[in-house]
Amino acid sequence: MPDRTPSPPPSTVSDTPADSPTSKRAVPLGPPSPQVAPAVPRHAASLLVLRPGRTTEVLMGMRGAGHKFMPNRLVFPGGRVDPEDHAADVATPLSDNVRRLLARSADEALARALGIAAARELEEETGLTLGLPPSLHGLDYLCRAITPESSPMRFDARFLVVEAEHVSGQLAGSGELEDLSWYTLEEALARSSPPTNQVLDQLMLWMALDEAQRLHRAMVPTLRNRGWEME
Repeated sequence: MPDRTPSPPPSTVSDTPADSPTSKRAVPLGPPSPQVAPAVPRHAASLLVLRPGRTTEVLMGMRGAGHKFMPNRLVFPGGRVDPEDHAADVATPLSDNVRRLLARSADEALARALGIAAARELEEETGLTLGLPPSLHGLDYLCRAITPESSPMRFDARFLVVEAEHVSGQLAGSGELEDLSWYTLEEALARSSPPTNQVLDQLMLWMALDEAQRLHRAMVPTLRNRGWEME
């Protein structure tokens, strides 16, 4: 009579010793991700045009949705320094004080080109002009902001200030800035986001200084890695 004793179930315990090289399967990790160097920031200049009155207003516009950098943001007129800005003529140069402050982070040629770029961008984007060639003597240097290293597109932007009495023309521009208008500082702060609202904070500190204090500034605020430092 055949043996009908059931066979024992297959063992669920591995016969492979625990310390066997095959007991632990190494998961290939692949090559390490290459380190990507931060983008080199391009020099740029923005111009804050102030219109005094019962309350001070600043000229701003909304950057269009098609822009790669800060789309749909309320910003000041401005843009990168072009090669032609280094050779362009001026009617009057930057004041000695502004040139000195700019030269702390730029050579003389770049300091001059920054002022010219600010004037050129103002005319292109708003229709207002500092003259042809531009008169730069009324500009003051407010602050500097460098785009964080994590951004794929970076700018080393200098923010300059001028009072509306130094400009002429009618608001028109190229359409690059939408909703181009004069905003009170309260309106501008409420509608803007970093770093623009941080620059507006610096503007209010600058406005609290008298003329002598502005002339004797030895350093300007710089926004670097999302924090302010003096340089």
